[in-house]
Amino acid sequence: MTIVSQRAQSLGTENAFIVLAEVNRLIREGRDILSFCIGQPDFHTPQHIQDAAVSAIREGKHGYTPSAGIAELRDAVAKELSRTRGIEVLPDDVVIAAGAKPFIGYTIASVTDYGAGDEVIYPVPGFPIYESQIKANGAVGVPIFLRESRQFSFDPQELADKITPRTKLLILNSPQNPTGGIIPRKDMEAIADILRQHPQVWIFADEIYGRLIYDGEFVSIASLPGMQERTIISDGCSKTYAMTGWRLGYIANRKLAPFFTTWITNTESCASQITQWAGVQALNGPQDDANRMRDIFHQRRELIVGLLNEVPGIHCQSPGGAFYAWPNVTEACQLTGCRDSEEFRKRLLNEAGVAVLADIHFGQRVEGEGQHIRLSYAASDEAIREGVRRMAEFVKKQMK
Repeated sequence: MTIVSQRAQSLGTENAFIVLAEVNRLIREGRDILSFCIGQPDFHTPQHIQDAAVSAIREGKHGYTPSAGIAELRDAVAKELSRTRGIEVLPDDVVIAAGAKPFIGYTIASVTDYGAGDEVIYPVPGFPIYESQIKANGAVGVPIFLRESRQFSFDPQELADKITPRTKLLILNSPQNPTGGIIPRKDMEAIADILRQHPQVWIFADEIYGRLIYDGEFVSIASLPGMQERTIISDGCSKTYAMTGWRLGYIANRKLAPFFTTWITNTESCASQITQWAGVQALNGPQDDANRMRDIFHQRRELIVGLLNEVPGIHCQSPGGAFYAWPNVTEACQLTGCRDSEEFRKRLLNEAGVAVLADIHFGQRVEGEGQHIRLSYAASDEAIREGVRRMAEFVKKQMK
C-alpha cells in the first residue's frame, strides 16, 4: 500500500488562502462577503511595468534565463538595495526567484542540516511559512514572541536567552506580517550586539514591506556594523508595486548566492523572463505610482484604526508599516460569547459577512497577550467603513 510521508503530512500552509477559498465559496452561493483576509494590494500594477512585460513578449524575451536571473535585473536590485540599506551590494550577491517566499525554504535548507537539531528562531505571531518550512527542513523551531506592550516587537533580552550553540538562523521581519509592527533602531542595534557574541547565527531579514513605512524609520539589520555578511536580505516587487501574481522576489548575500542559485536550478529553473523585465522597469522606472499607493495605505491605516477603536470591546494599536491591522479582541470575544478569536472570526464571517484571520493562523497564541485578529486594509475606504460597521453591529447585537 502506498503511503504519504510524514514530512508531507506535517507541512503547514498559509491560512489566508484557505479562508479566501471559503470566502469565494460563500460568494458563489450568493452571500455578500467583505474580505480583509488576503495580503495583497488592491491596485493595478503600474502601467509602465505592464508595458515592459508586453514589450518583452513581443521582442521574444520569454525563454529560460540564468537561474540567478537576468543581469539587468540583478544590477537594478543591487543598486536599489545599496541605496535603501546604505550598504554596498553587488550584482553577483543577488539572486532572483519566482517570489520572495521560496527563499525562506532555501535559506533554512542552506544553513541547517535535516534532523541534526539545528535551531531556527522565528517571530510569533508571524508569517506561517516560517514555521512550516522549519519543520519541513528538519530543523527545530524556537519561537520568539512579539508583545503588544512593545508595539509588537520582541524583547532583545529574550533573544539572548533563546540562543544556544545549536542556533543557526534568526528570522527577522520588519515591518511585520501580521501585526504591522516595526523593529525600532534601538532594538535592532541591541539585536546586532547580541548576535556579535554568536558568530554562527545567520539572519534572514524579511524586508518585503520595507517601502511601506508610516511611522518611524526602516532599519535593515544588514546596515549595522558586521551584520551584512551574515544577513540574507529578502525583498521583492509584490507589495511595493502591486505585483503579487507576477511572482518576483530577490535576495542578497554574497556567500549564499551560489547556493540559492543551485536551489533554483533544482526547483523552478528560473523566474519568468517576462516578469524579470517588468521588474527591471519597476525598480529603474518612475516611482510615482509606488509612492501614491503607499500614501493611500497610510490614509487607510488612519481610517481603519480609528473605526476599529470605536467598536465595543476592540482595541487597536496603530501599525507602523505594511497594510495590516492587528486589533485586540479579547473583550469583544467576551461580549459576544466567543471562546476565542477563531470562534469570533468564524462568526464574523457567517453572521456579519466579514472575512478576517485569527491570531492562531500566525502561530501559537502568545500567552498573556489576549486574543487578536488580522485585517488587511488593502481595501477601499468604502469596504473598510462597511466592514467595520458590520463588525460593530455584530458585537452590539450580541450585547443585547
